[in-house]
Amino acid sequence: MGSLFRSEEMALCQLFLQSEAAYACVSELGELGLVQFRDLNPDVNAFQRKFVSEVRRCDEMERKLRYLEKEIKKDGIPMLDTGENPEAPQPREMIDLEATFEKLENELREVNHNAEALKRNFLELTELKHILRKTQVFFDEMADPNREDEQVTLLGEEGLRAGGQALKLGFVAGVILRERIPAFERMLWRACRGNVFLRQAEIETPLEDPSTGDQVHKSVFIIFFQGDQLKSRVRKICEGFRATLYPCPEAPSQRREMAMGVMTRIEDLNTVLGQTQDHRHRVLVAAAKNIKNWFIKVVKIKAIYHTLNLFNLDVTQKCLIAECWVPLLDIETIQLALRRGTERSGSSVPPILNRMDTFEDPPTYNRTNKFTSAFQNLVDAYGIASYREINPTPYTIISFPFLFAVMFGDLGHGCLMFLFAAFLVLREKPLAAKKTDNEVWNIFFAGRYIILLMGLFSMYTGFIYNDIFSKSLNLFGSHWHTNYDESTVMSNKDLQINPSNSSEYDQVPYPVGLDPVWQLALNKIVFLNAYKMKISIIIGVLHMLSGVSLSLYNYRYFKDRLSIYCDFIPQVIFLTFLFFYMVLLMFIKWVSYGPQNAFPDSPACAPSILITFINMVLFKDAVALENCNTVYMFSGQGALQKFLVIVALLCVPIMLLAKPIYIMRQQKDKHVQLVNGHATTENGDAEGAGRVVQQPPPPAGGHDENEIGELFIHQGIHTIEYVLGSVSHTASYLRLWALSLAHAQLSEVLWSMVMTKGLILNSWIGGVWLWFVFGFWAILTVGILVLMEGLSAFLHTLRLHWVEFQSKFYKGLGYAFAPFSFEVILNTASTAVEE
Repeated sequence: MGSLFRSEEMALCQLFLQSEAAYACVSELGELGLVQFRDLNPDVNAFQRKFVSEVRRCDEMERKLRYLEKEIKKDGIPMLDTGENPEAPQPREMIDLEATFEKLENELREVNHNAEALKRNFLELTELKHILRKTQVFFDEMADPNREDEQVTLLGEEGLRAGGQALKLGFVAGVILRERIPAFERMLWRACRGNVFLRQAEIETPLEDPSTGDQVHKSVFIIFFQGDQLKSRVRKICEGFRATLYPCPEAPSQRREMAMGVMTRIEDLNTVLGQTQDHRHRVLVAAAKNIKNWFIKVVKIKAIYHTLNLFNLDVTQKCLIAECWVPLLDIETIQLALRRGTERSGSSVPPILNRMDTFEDPPTYNRTNKFTSAFQNLVDAYGIASYREINPTPYTIISFPFLFAVMFGDLGHGCLMFLFAAFLVLREKPLAAKKTDNEVWNIFFAGRYIILLMGLFSMYTGFIYNDIFSKSLNLFGSHWHTNYDESTVMSNKDLQINPSNSSEYDQVPYPVGLDPVWQLALNKIVFLNAYKMKISIIIGVLHMLSGVSLSLYNYRYFKDRLSIYCDFIPQVIFLTFLFFYMVLLMFIKWVSYGPQNAFPDSPACAPSILITFINMVLFKDAVALENCNTVYMFSGQGALQKFLVIVALLCVPIMLLAKPIYIMRQQKDKHVQLVNGHATTENGDAEGAGRVVQQPPPPAGGHDENEIGELFIHQGIHTIEYVLGSVSHTASYLRLWALSLAHAQLSEVLWSMVMTKGLILNSWIGGVWLWFVFGFWAILTVGILVLMEGLSAFLHTLRLHWVEFQSKFYKGLGYAFAPFSFEVILNTASTAVEE
């Protein structure tokens, strides 16, 4: 549990593995997912590393598997996913896998090639069948003696044979895509100067293109012409338009005989095509049962060899050397995994894992579970924590949904959000198994626990605000009552309940939240405006103080006592003496000034907190209000405020100069000590007489003159940012007030402008009308008030945590721990395949 508050302690280790055991050991570490390997060959090209041939073999196997997967999806065959996670195969099993994939690919390609050839042959026979059927009509028309005048006009007088013999015309018949017919006809007319006779008829049923599998519409055509010159020209035009020409006998008996032969061949082809498709289907079904596991195995093999390429070979070429970051608490678990890998490989030499000393910054590793991972992602989006820096996540788990709920507080809207998140949580296993590439759904599902807490906290704040879909709950009754009769109250809208009259309300606080009578008050917005504005400032100052307090844990852990005295203490004093004092004034005002004159002073004499704070900072004395006995809320307030401001202002130069000056003086003292010690050695060495005294070495404290200058600049920027940020950040928390009022008002407007329209009819028609109005109101409520307003409140809450809270103690300059993990690699691979 300690790693939730601070990142895990990491160790840099050196790992020695025997060559024959390296594969199995890395496989076990991949299943464990707790080791981040370093590249010991950064200058070696990827194509020159030891295991590059194995990686290429894996790439080839992946290519074959993707081809199989594509063919399986093309046939709509479901791929069996049992959820198994097979272990990485041994290197000797790669040969069997390669042989299996090679056999499947060759068999499938051969089947596809044969099927395509059969389909092409089938297409040609089908087109020929339609040609023989359609051209019979064309030949009958051309044989009609009544059309002789038309043919003479078309082909000219010189086309007639001498002696009045009938025209002897040549012809070509074929099939062309239907959309090319108009252009084809125009080209024939222009190129042949009108000396051809074209007839065409559409093929009713679409034909399958054997190359693409698409359904295309085609037409049969026949062209009559005279002479070899026109025949050559017509054939070239047909070739240019990619029309397919087929032999067509002129004699009717020959056409009938050919048609019968074509039908017989089509039937035979149908039988062979069916058998081919059945065989292909059986091959794909058998592959679909294992393809998921095959993918996992190949990905693991490839990942192992990629990792082995990061290792170094020793001089004997029999041992692989690796360097890796590991969590300190998991070293024993890692050693057990290494022993298992050694036993699997049959090696007799155990692996060696040695800790190394290093000055490098280790990676940051925060252990998470399904609940905390979403909140950790919110923090990491700002920046990965520096090594062993305090982790904001455990505090964000509570503060994030609470600040969201302050802005979103509505019992009804929070309930909708809570129920949606509860559904995702209760059904998380089946929903997680249904992997989808819908980004919006994946975001909602990944943040289901954040949404659950945001909805739960919103229900709480909505209960405190007594606000549910812009209405209130009358659970405890109202503590207000009036002496007017009902008719006066209903007719006179200017009546007000006087809080100074104790007979109009009970002398006890309302049990929980706001009295429901405020929902009916015309000045509700005035009351809630003051109430929520003060609450937002109180929450903001406490939130910032908690952030500054967390910085103390960082300073103490890293033994940075200088920062405690020069940064933390002045910062706390500055924030407490100015802004926390303002919060205390709010509570004092609430306690000291009531609705009745029985309190220390009348309510009209209650001073403004804002004016009091401004006068305090400007060292101005408060001005007494008219008919008021006192100027301040308590005795000695003026002197106390001057003292607080002076001390707060004195903290600014301490934050600005204390640390750089202290470090500079410390370096000077060390420099003098080094010079004096060096001179004593030179003067006291009898044998060293006449030697040239060397210049003393530079200071050993880690800061030279340039670094001191940078430290002054850095400290100045940090001080200015903190002082000005304390003001701007406090004002920034007013967004809690603004968005809360906006959400409540928008909800009320939606109710008054939409929902009340469904309540105007009293007959049965009103029930039907109310049903439609309620549906429209519900859609707007979910779409605008829950989704859009929820997203707005979420983003504002995120900003309050990143800027106002985390900036007080969180640097976020680290880098994430990225272990060699099969789970992460497989998830990344599956996401890439889906995309």
